[in-house]
Amino acid sequence: MTQMIPEQPTQVEAEADTSVWKPTRRITTFSVGLVLVAILVLTALLAPWLAPFDPNIQHIELRLLPPSETHWLGTDGFGRDLLSRVVYGARPTLLLVSLILVLTIPVGLLIGISAGYIGGWYERIVMRLTDIVMSLPSLVMALALVAILGPGLMNGALALAFTSWPPFARQARAETLALRRSDYLAAARMQGIGGLRLMFGHILPLCLPSAVVRAALSLGGIILASAGLGFLGMGIQPPTAEWGSMVAEGSKVIFDQWWVAAAPGGAILFASLAFNLLGDGLRDKMDPRHGN
Repeated sequence: MTQMIPEQPTQVEAEADTSVWKPTRRITTFSVGLVLVAILVLTALLAPWLAPFDPNIQHIELRLLPPSETHWLGTDGFGRDLLSRVVYGARPTLLLVSLILVLTIPVGLLIGISAGYIGGWYERIVMRLTDIVMSLPSLVMALALVAILGPGLMNGALALAFTSWPPFARQARAETLALRRSDYLAAARMQGIGGLRLMFGHILPLCLPSAVVRAALSLGGIILASAGLGFLGMGIQPPTAEWGSMVAEGSKVIFDQWWVAAAPGGAILFASLAFNLLGDGLRDKMDPRHGN
């Protein structure tokens, strides 16, 4: 009577069995940045429900209280709850960033694509103007423009947008120059496509991914610049909760009541980190040279 030998699993079946225990997804920079940005956006949208107190009501008898069970982040010099003001401070920051992107990306792409496509004297004049704007200190120019226009949300967005479009223009021009002699555009010209239709129907979609990546990477710097305007009193004016102006108020008592400046400073750090991680992850996904 022959003894039955158990059938050995094949290599494919063994790999399939072991693969069950492997994680199907790994944590990436993009996923972490996306989660942090989602938390920031939801905080701004749900501020009336997340904030435990009204951010603008003053209680002088409660001024400069340390963090406690009632006031998790303490109170400021006017007795206002810092947690509530930090939560509400996400709103003007994200609104300012959105306005800057809406003003900056279209202008930069329009100038860069037109300069790369048209060429000649137009390209030389436009790109020299771009170099001049890029050579100027962005925050100093923003402060000068806000001083002329006056403090406020829209004026701050215009001032920061004026100094933020040149990198988008230079990048769009470089990509347009690389695409101008490509077979893709040559085939489009053979079909009778040219002019504005070629620029915005064929070149623009190819320049958008890199512009989105650059925008995400520049958001951290834009947040710091907007906080700098608020810190110097040139941004959104009190009593509206704004992180930069809150840091300026806390800097007066930073050695004794450190939490007044630490709370909005931590929020600025969180927002900058979130957008930097998101931008780095987008670069890895959209640019194969940086992918794994």
